[in-house]
Amino acid sequence: MVSTEFVVNNKVHTATKVLPFMANYRRELRMGGDIRKRGKIESAMEFVESMKKVHEEAVAVLKKVQEDMKRQVDKEMRETKDWKKGDRVMLSTKDLVFKEKLARKLVDQYVSLYTIKEMVSTNAVKLRLPTSMRIHLILNISQIV
Repeated sequence: MVSTEFVVNNKVHTATKVLPFMANYRRELRMGGDIRKRGKIESAMEFVESMKKVHEEAVAVLKKVQEDMKRQVDKEMRETKDWKKGDRVMLSTKDLVFKEKLARKLVDQYVSLYTIKEMVSTNAVKLRLPTSMRIHLILNISQIV
């Protein structure tokens, strides 16, 4: 069976630009021999060939899984509105905690209109909230409408 750990450790990491194995142990990961050199022992060469095949299969499987995961995430992504500073938005009550223990079905889905103070990133906004609200001013855009 394919060793996933072997394949992961033998793939250049996008952030560090080196093999994880190299980053941890300061040396190259051995694959069972250099395929370019022809050895005299046939069983050793068969082992090298089989390891190469296992490695190729593992890379293909991991690539397919990565594509499947990306497809799934992209399917669930929703279009976001282009919010900008000064826009007035409603705040979702989904993650808010209230002093009174109200039944969830009795609480409004969204509360009041608040002004966007600043666009922190493409998916985070800073709202101008009253001081009585004890929540963080920076919220994910999924929390506003």
